Amino acid sequence: MKILLVFPEYPETFWSFKHALRFIFKKTTNPPLGLLTVASMIPDEWDKRLVDMNVDNLTDRDIAWADYVFISATTIQKKSVASIITRCKTLKVKIVAGGPLFTSYYDEYEDVDYLVLNEAEITFPEFLRDLRSGQARHLYCSRRWANLEQTPVPAWKLLKLKKYASMSIQYSRGCPFACDFCDIPLLYGHRPRVKHKKQIIAELESLYAHGWRGTVFFVDDNFIGNKNDLKKEILPTVAAWMQKKRYPFTFITQASVNLADDDELMDLMVEAGFNTVFVGIETPDEGSLSECGKRQNTNRDLVACVKKIQSAGLQVQGGFIVGFDHDTLTIFERQIQFIQESGIVTAMVGLLNAVRGTALYQRLQKENRLLAVASGDNTDCSINFMPKMRYSTLIEGYKRIVKTIYSPDHFYARVRKFLEEYRPLQKGLPRVKIYEVKAFIMSIIMLGIKGKERLHYWRLFLWCIFSRPHLTPLAVTFAIYGFHFRKVFERIA
Repeated sequence: MKILLVFPEYPETFWSFKHALRFIFKKTTNPPLGLLTVASMIPDEWDKRLVDMNVDNLTDRDIAWADYVFISATTIQKKSVASIITRCKTLKVKIVAGGPLFTSYYDEYEDVDYLVLNEAEITFPEFLRDLRSGQARHLYCSRRWANLEQTPVPAWKLLKLKKYASMSIQYSRGCPFACDFCDIPLLYGHRPRVKHKKQIIAELESLYAHGWRGTVFFVDDNFIGNKNDLKKEILPTVAAWMQKKRYPFTFITQASVNLADDDELMDLMVEAGFNTVFVGIETPDEGSLSECGKRQNTNRDLVACVKKIQSAGLQVQGGFIVGFDHDTLTIFERQIQFIQESGIVTAMVGLLNAVRGTALYQRLQKENRLLAVASGDNTDCSINFMPKMRYSTLIEGYKRIVKTIYSPDHFYARVRKFLEEYRPLQKGLPRVKIYEVKAFIMSIIMLGIKGKERLHYWRLFLWCIFSRPHLTPLAVTFAIYGFHFRKVFERIA
């Protein structure tokens, strides 16, 4: 068998970092972890190739070579998926599709030859058996949850590592919470399932052996869903491995805000090499938090929680949402104030959208308020239901938030506020890479000379040099991020 694994193209989004990647001469942020994991489950005697369309062009010759094209995608890649399917049909090559997009919207892809849905550890082996015997069905699905201790090490050998800004691994699936707009419990359940510490080390060893040095993203939707296992097994083991290898990686992940309640856990994460965590803040409004079922965020001083995580040595990236039924006309200014006060440099503010199958979707369906399918990009100024607030008011308010927080005045003030208080734990000697030197030079040209924010850039740079010199590379990185975010939001200006 000849198998071509295809990862569709991402459009320009907040998280694509398209405009920032230019500075470090990388093609995309993260690799297609799901496809690489599936590739390891394909029989060794079969020929396997990978085309990540965010890195390379997919040619008709690539497709014609294959007996089957395997596609995995998320909702935001829908447009690219449609193009791939059309091309495969034209060239009469059969398609095998899976991943979040196809699991949630399988009824829209009847023209796909084989739909292998839910978790691949369960459905993919069954499909392979049937394919070998010539009895493959159109649809494979399961209501069971996979045992992650059976998940193989991703097939990194298929990847062009140098074209990526970071690598990815996964420790757990599932989230114990029940935010009504989130589809993670639908896809992966409420009880976090985890890998054994030996698996995590094996995956880190594999990345190391393939020559990777730099950022590794733990893609878990809530990394701290199983705190006991993290504290007793995973983090101490990773910390020991990192020390032995002289700290080749830095880790980032996603977690719920109750991370701030556990000093021991934060210290262990930093000791293991974590320096950044994305937290879903959503809103400073208690009524809206209760409305969406985000109980882990209620009855808290959320700014204080952010500050506590930052003081432990972890940068906090934040997710924010407007468009809840409880939102009033004050929410736009309150979101701006919260973001500035918290010092969250990377603040993704999006419009609420109802993803199919979620509790929010079901409620709005009953209320006859749904309008369309969610685009998957909640920063593109689209909303797929009728909001309680006047639509035009909501859109204009949203635009005001993103224009304000990413204006040079507000953005650089926020960077300065964060850096004044940030005390990272330095592990190992800093490794300066050639592309980082090039990025610094390019930032001087693009931001310090040509950029509208050049005065802000130089003020921040000089302040860092004299006050926090060891944080100067981070300050330059943030300045580059700000350039990207402003470019992204120019499309909705």
